[in-house]
Amino acid sequence: MSDTSHDTPHSPGPSLWPIGLAVGVACLLLGLVISWIVAAIGAAIAIVCGFLWARDVTRGVRDEVPEIEPETRAVADEPAAPTPAAAAPAPLPTYSRSQFLEASTIGLGVAIGVVVTLPVLGFMVLPSFTNVNESEVDLGPLENFPEGQYVIATYLADPTAGEVSRSTSFVRNNGLTDAGEPSFSILYSHCVHLGCPVQPNGPIDEAAKKNVNGVELRPVLAQSFGCPCHGGLYDAEGNRRAGPPVRSLDRYTFSIKDGRLVLGELYAVGNVSGTGANATISRYPWSTPGTHVDGISAWLYPIVPSQVTG
Repeated sequence: MSDTSHDTPHSPGPSLWPIGLAVGVACLLLGLVISWIVAAIGAAIAIVCGFLWARDVTRGVRDEVPEIEPETRAVADEPAAPTPAAAAPAPLPTYSRSQFLEASTIGLGVAIGVVVTLPVLGFMVLPSFTNVNESEVDLGPLENFPEGQYVIATYLADPTAGEVSRSTSFVRNNGLTDAGEPSFSILYSHCVHLGCPVQPNGPIDEAAKKNVNGVELRPVLAQSFGCPCHGGLYDAEGNRRAGPPVRSLDRYTFSIKDGRLVLGELYAVGNVSGTGANATISRYPWSTPGTHVDGISAWLYPIVPSQVTG
């Protein structure tokens, strides 16, 4: 640093780039909640404004330092000693104390911002890239599912993981649609309030229980489904009818392969209109319990990655 007794006051003019940087960061964080497009726009604004702000702040440092002529004094009656011709060394850049403190403050602020922001972004974004893919589950022949009646299906979602992957779903054969295609309502057995297990409200026919290839099937006369933990109540289509749940019960996609019913991926349901094969389902990507999937309330929740059901 140079001698501050000869410093000129360093007072940079006002800049709007910090405001632009703050707006960009705000858009980035908001975009992580509602839309990747908004997040990308916010990131671009933050990068551009941050670069321009840094360029504006360091302008005085980057300016060319004027070359100062060395002071010479004449000595009486003594000739100046000859000096060999040599290139003059380039002058070293000098920085005032105010410039040093300003750069140090900005650098420290950026370091703190990185330390605080990166873990938050990591928890919000990384799960989307580290999720485990769901696997299909063969529930057995179609004749094991009588039309118009729910069956409690219990199975291992991942046989290699053992009992920790045991899962339950409620399967109803709706017959054929108007297009002549098979229709099934397959409800996930976890409450969409806090994930507690949901129970069918109706008698279970234990005498008709089947166990085929590790899949246990028990017919049940279920007119509704209830959560014993906090009083959540769902109708026969999985629509929320009472209690704290915020949406309808989650459902599975399905496929028919060689006359057998195969479970697919899990998805969230906003609402179900109609019944059975004629029902209209408001389908959304799967989300964790307690989160809205439709309406303005859905904007308040972060993006949730797909996960293994169990």
